[in-house]
Amino acid sequence: MTHTVFLDIAMIVIVSTILGWLSLLTRQPIIIAYIVAGILLGPWGLKLVTEIEFINEASNIGITLLLFLAGLSLHPKRLLELFSKTFPLTLLTSGLFALVTGTILYAFGASVLESVITGVAMMFSSTILVVKLMPTITLHQKHMGAVAIAVLIMQDIFAVLAIAFIKGGSNSSVIGWITSIFIGVLLTAVAILAERFIIRKIIVQVQRYNELLNLVALAWCFSLALLSEKIGMSHEIGAFIAGVALANGPLSNYLAENLKFFRDFFLVLFFFTLGAKMDFSLMQTIVWPALLLSAVLLLLKPLVYWVAFKLTTETTKFSREMGFRLGQNSEFSLIIAVLAAESGMISAASSQLIQLVAILTMAISSYLLVYFFPTPLGTSKPLKID
Repeated sequence: MTHTVFLDIAMIVIVSTILGWLSLLTRQPIIIAYIVAGILLGPWGLKLVTEIEFINEASNIGITLLLFLAGLSLHPKRLLELFSKTFPLTLLTSGLFALVTGTILYAFGASVLESVITGVAMMFSSTILVVKLMPTITLHQKHMGAVAIAVLIMQDIFAVLAIAFIKGGSNSSVIGWITSIFIGVLLTAVAILAERFIIRKIIVQVQRYNELLNLVALAWCFSLALLSEKIGMSHEIGAFIAGVALANGPLSNYLAENLKFFRDFFLVLFFFTLGAKMDFSLMQTIVWPALLLSAVLLLLKPLVYWVAFKLTTETTKFSREMGFRLGQNSEFSLIIAVLAAESGMISAASSQLIQLVAILTMAISSYLLVYFFPTPLGTSKPLKID
């Protein structure tokens, strides 16, 4: 098996690299390249990768690190500031997207629970796509970048709550969800104290040794993840709490940059397994709902954000551009689709429907952005801004 796993990972890295390079040339989201690699090498393609379940288990580390780094960028004080500034706009727009898409799914014959879960998965915009296709100077130094990051972070928090519900206690009942949130708040308080009086001192002692510093951060992440699982929550939520606690520390930004490679590598495996595990025998039943939902979201999201930002006194130009930049589905929708299917809350067909809508909206949105707005991959000289 060892030799087989080595060959599988080697094939994944090589093919994902080639397709990722081609996606840059064709101005497509790199995530889609990794999913296509899974389709190409998996059971429905050339069947060159055989240890899909092992790769899938390893890829779960990517989700854990994704939530850890999401928390690592959120200082608790900043969390409260962002909550007050972006909560009303993000809550109202997200709720509208969930209501519209959930209603459409219910009209297609989905159950109430599947419609709700699918609607929730459609609420979010892609942090990766928005950040990658926004010029660096805009992202870090201009008002648009600050507002976009604020909305995306608020959506990330909603996504974490959705994951907590899906993987929460008492079979994801409302009481179990509320209990999980209470336990999460308590665990966060304990984690912040532990970081302040224990972890921070260890980090100061090892900060001259880069590899050991990274290991301390990862050990902290996995310790909270395991503890969280022991007390009835998911390891993903524990990782998020570990990140929020560590965001108090003086080296939080440095650690976030250092650990991105680990996160990105395991996320490549995650998106690869999404493609490899796609069941094309279900496509006939989901293709028309997926096309309809994609069309609705690609029209609805830019329009709703355009109006919402205008109501917050932003300019027409700003509101229009922000609407298109946030006008696709998120990588979190892929994660929710997988976790909800694994927990039995939605069917395999509904899970693949969510995944297909995410892929379609990301691909079309990326084309709209590179052809009509300033991006590092702009199609003309005035629009190509790094």
